[in-house]
Amino acid sequence: MKQLLITGGTGSFGRAFVERLLREYPGLERIIIFSRDELKQFEMSQVFSPQEYPALRYFLGDVRDADRLRRALQGIDTVVHAAALKQVPAAEYNPMEFIKTNVMGAQNIVEACIDAGVERVVALSTDKACAPVNLYGATKLCSDKIFVAANNYAGGIDARFSVVRYGNVMGSRGSVIPFFIQKKESGSLPITDSEMTRFNITLNEGVDLVIKALEHSEGGEIFVPKIPSYRILDVAEAIGPECEKPVVGIRPGEKIHEEMITDADAPMTVDMGDRYAILPSANERLTEKYLGELGCVMVPEGFRYNSGTNEEFLTVEEIRSLIEENVKDKTS
Repeated sequence: MKQLLITGGTGSFGRAFVERLLREYPGLERIIIFSRDELKQFEMSQVFSPQEYPALRYFLGDVRDADRLRRALQGIDTVVHAAALKQVPAAEYNPMEFIKTNVMGAQNIVEACIDAGVERVVALSTDKACAPVNLYGATKLCSDKIFVAANNYAGGIDARFSVVRYGNVMGSRGSVIPFFIQKKESGSLPITDSEMTRFNITLNEGVDLVIKALEHSEGGEIFVPKIPSYRILDVAEAIGPECEKPVVGIRPGEKIHEEMITDADAPMTVDMGDRYAILPSANERLTEKYLGELGCVMVPEGFRYNSGTNEEFLTVEEIRSLIEENVKDKTS
């Protein structure tokens, strides 16, 4: 890994990932921040300047633009694809915009990477891509399928495409925790449904998963971390115990519980200890490697990984502590 490009590099994940690379991978010759927002690039360059970090390059572009991607990927050996439109309500009202970025953008990434001879590609997914009920989840499921299938049509290119899928990133822009922190001043935290649960992962844990995928993927896997769940009422209690908590109903396209592995995925899913891997169907060689050389085991028949039936739930105190550690605007 010498020349790396990250799409959506100015987002919450991108900034945390770049910070980790600069700190722990000094051998990287080039890190390209590929994104479409010039203001976010300018703001990020004030923190991570090319003068202080000569490997950094800021490259304006959109994953919808295949020609721009091909130009950006010249000489690149590793790609992390984090660019996406991801707000569920916006997707319901602007479906074609999400399809252009999340689906057609994924196709552009795959084709440009194959043309450029990129060796490793890891794409970020979401729990909403599993048995999707909203447009955003459907586009990310399509994206996942595109990246998994890319291993089949890469031809003679020695390229490996894999996916990482995880739940809500604690403190990311547009997520429930920053929203509740902002609403705390009003004295009321609106609850969509009192039974609602979600998976929880910190930014650093998400970065860890992507780095493991870059280092160990064989190509075609969807990696799913073992992470805790939280109840939305517990999040509200952790942030604003004194606040009212009216139930306002779920938004269009929302689920009560999220899922990352369905029972239909179980026959292709292996337990890796700290994470699961959903393997591509009809790839006996890869399955044999995971069960033999890598020492993994198949999950039980009918296995499901659901935020509502998860074995581990965060307590109110644990949620409050994680917010203090991982979210810039604290509960106090």
